[in-house]
Amino acid sequence: MRLRMEKPMGRALRADAERSVRAILEAAEQVLADDPGASMEQIGEVAGLTRTTVHRRFANRKSLMDALAISAKQQLADAIEAGNPDSAPPLVALHRVTANVLKTKNAWRFTLGSPLADTSAAAEIWDRINARCLDLLTRAQRDGLLHPDADLEWTRQVYYALMSEALQRFPEGEDPDASTTDALTTLVIDTLLYGTGRRN
Repeated sequence: MRLRMEKPMGRALRADAERSVRAILEAAEQVLADDPGASMEQIGEVAGLTRTTVHRRFANRKSLMDALAISAKQQLADAIEAGNPDSAPPLVALHRVTANVLKTKNAWRFTLGSPLADTSAAAEIWDRINARCLDLLTRAQRDGLLHPDADLEWTRQVYYALMSEALQRFPEGEDPDASTTDALTTLVIDTLLYGTGRRN
């Protein structure tokens, strides 16, 4: 009987730990965006958790920053996959992926824009993100959306730069509404595919 009771308790403890970790990471993004030098105690206060709980989950500031970097970049990777880059028509996939990435980058501006996020573990996720982006651009090229001679590595860098510029038009600290996201997504894709010259 005792063994049967341990499993639910173990699951409950894991779920509680996951909730507290998520709360700490979300609070860290919020607090550090306002004050990069904020203490772990300040982060814990915003998360609604005690200092002991914060230090139980993260032994020190470096471990917190490492976890923050991995979490944010993994959410970015998940946002790309949610756009169905392999199965949706390339133009549809480009729109979905771009919208998802813009929303995710807006939610994690501090972490994704910080050099502290360039940890080795996070770098592995970033490599996968770059590979997935190149896969999608390759599909777009095969579908005739991109010139057959286009340098896809250069195109990827331009695509990222366009999204970074579009991000500056989001209201900082707020969740963008659907119309704003759609308009900026369209701006990014149209500029990537057609530039700013006159169209015939």
